[in-house]
Amino acid sequence: MTDPRPTVRSEMSGAAGSVVQAGEVHGGLYINQARSSSDAGPPRQLPADVRGFVNRVVELRRLDRVFEERKTAFAAPAVVLLAGTAGVGKTSLAVHWAQRVRGHFPDGQLYINLRGYDPGAPVGPEAALNLFLQALGVRANAIPSDLQAKAMLYRSLVADRRVLVVLDNAATVNQVRPLLPGTESCLLLVTSRNRMPGLVSRDGAVRLTVDVLNEAEAVTLLRNLVAEHRDDETSELNELAQLCARLPLALRIAAERAAARPWMALSELIHDLRDESELWGALSNADDDEVDAVRTVFAWSYRALPQTAARLFRRLGLHPGPEFGLGAVAALAGLTVSAARRGVEVLLAGHLIEQTGPDRYQLHDLLRAYAVDQVRQEESPDEQRVGVLRMLTWYLGSARQAHLAVSRGDRHLRIEAEIGELPSAPEAFAGREQALAWYTKEKANLMAAVRAAAQNRFDHIAWQLPGLLAAIYDSHDSADAWLLAEQIGLSAARRTGDRYGQAVLLDRQGIKFRKLRRWDEALACFREALEVFDSLDNGLGRVRVTNGVGLVHLEAARFQQARESFEQTIEAEQVSGGGLSMWALATVNLGETHLKLGSPEKTLSCVEDAMPTLRQLDDVVVEAVATRLRGIAQRELGMLAECRRSLEDAVKLTRRAGNLAAEGEIHVELARLQILEGCPAEALVSAQRGNVLAQQFKVTVVEAQALDVIGVAYQELGRRPDAAPFHRRAVDLYQAISDVAGERVATAHLTTATETEEDSDDG
Repeated sequence: MTDPRPTVRSEMSGAAGSVVQAGEVHGGLYINQARSSSDAGPPRQLPADVRGFVNRVVELRRLDRVFEERKTAFAAPAVVLLAGTAGVGKTSLAVHWAQRVRGHFPDGQLYINLRGYDPGAPVGPEAALNLFLQALGVRANAIPSDLQAKAMLYRSLVADRRVLVVLDNAATVNQVRPLLPGTESCLLLVTSRNRMPGLVSRDGAVRLTVDVLNEAEAVTLLRNLVAEHRDDETSELNELAQLCARLPLALRIAAERAAARPWMALSELIHDLRDESELWGALSNADDDEVDAVRTVFAWSYRALPQTAARLFRRLGLHPGPEFGLGAVAALAGLTVSAARRGVEVLLAGHLIEQTGPDRYQLHDLLRAYAVDQVRQEESPDEQRVGVLRMLTWYLGSARQAHLAVSRGDRHLRIEAEIGELPSAPEAFAGREQALAWYTKEKANLMAAVRAAAQNRFDHIAWQLPGLLAAIYDSHDSADAWLLAEQIGLSAARRTGDRYGQAVLLDRQGIKFRKLRRWDEALACFREALEVFDSLDNGLGRVRVTNGVGLVHLEAARFQQARESFEQTIEAEQVSGGGLSMWALATVNLGETHLKLGSPEKTLSCVEDAMPTLRQLDDVVVEAVATRLRGIAQRELGMLAECRRSLEDAVKLTRRAGNLAAEGEIHVELARLQILEGCPAEALVSAQRGNVLAQQFKVTVVEAQALDVIGVAYQELGRRPDAAPFHRRAVDLYQAISDVAGERVATAHLTTATETEEDSDDG
């Protein structure tokens, strides 16, 4: 039976993409994480269908049968595994069939190449979930950092939706299992060289083995691909198919070469391929005839490339990330962007690389391994280092441009990134949005670039990259997203004795540990950073660290120490001499400290002092914090109408800044206001929205506050027994983070709720 009760929504119900249904608040609290209203629609991530796809009639019928039977055969989501050797056409089959049935999955199709057999690192389930969650409407900086939390959010988002998920090139069950949807309305299609018995026995997957094409199918594929360019004898096509071991990947590359040389007899091409096969057989120690056949075709095609395209192809083996843009490719090969584009077009025509988007490309894992082999054989270590350095420098230069487009004020530590001359200029950005879009697209490559810089002993790049990008990821990623990269950068700076680099990364680590509530580690990093900045006589570094120490004390509820730190920051010569951004930030932080000390009038004074400077600098991140503080102080002083205006303005500012974690805090404060205004039903909506965001960012203190406020709202509605579980959970969370003051308040609320339960039982 449908519940006839209305749904209660606040005016800001789209803020976090969540909906709380409380009816007239006679029933329970139901939470549904919805897609952002600004999202373009369900994800449509399937690659384009394969040109010239033929045959596989038996396999397609089997897939159709599994699809038709999935409702009765599966109590959980249907899982189909396409298993087979490298180059056998598993991906082509999966994409072709997925394109055929995509209309049955109107809520979206998700696709990812897990790169389980690439020479580089495979895509872990954490990274895959990050991409899927963003495709499903979750902003990057709202994604939980814990794998289990990511998986739970993912399953919640696809629950009861008809979604097709394609996991390409999985190597292990551990890559796949966290990506399993939790409902039978979804279908998961996996391709792998691994037969994955665990996925079959434990998760109920249906395994379909994909074998090489039979002779007739292989000849049909070749004939279809060359038909527009030549008319060859069937016997010759048979011979070419056998040399390619009837593997679709090898057949397509061979057909492309034959089509590109219509004037050359196929017998001559076959003779060349036989010579290549004999040469490869003499050099190879592999026992796998099919792999040998694929590598033979690769070598045959590679040796026919023009010199520039061949050099470009083998250099791609040096790229550390899963896919690459044209600018990075050009830098790696030492070419201009236009020359790199011409080379890329040659490689695309020969099926040696794949295009994934505008100016975005990737290598099949076998081709990537072959490229690595070739660059190691044909280029000296020094030549390889020069190419890698150019590529990393290109990323560094682009990161510097992004930093300049995003950073506001003068509180960021100056990093003199040495770019030098490059044949392809680093990315340039017209504004903040363009820089953020570039960062989202390149984040995986940027993290990989930090590792590659450290491995190749380009230590200045290893610490400068995270140092420059912090202006972006501080507000757009979870606290631990760049923790490892910063640790790598700090080790690199220490290895070379770069004192300034050490101080920058120590300051960064202090901020990370503070956000993770690891107070002692944060203070240790700040103390060491302060010593280095003192030795370098770097005033900005000193005031940044002093402000950072104040924030540790503030969040650890050591308010007097926090006030002293912020006052020292405000009075410092660096700040008083023109460091307006740091002065405004420290003034806002002092205002929050006054609020904790019970002086909301002083909070308002601090905010009003700082606000003109923040607006002048367009420092929207700190302006949002200041506006939230102003609203809280106004509420404490009984200025409820003014408080509502301030909190609504704060929501708008945090959205401009893309800082969802801060938005969660604002919704909790709005809920407290709504309780004072006599609107507890609306408070339930706002507090739950804050709770969702706090959970996503692992901001435990805000989560505890939100739960406690939900309990208070229920008590205001006369439903004290329903309030008790929320207060209990809040008490547990406060205890977990040693927040004595919060625990005391939540315990008092719990006592009220449980006393009512006992009175009711006695009656």
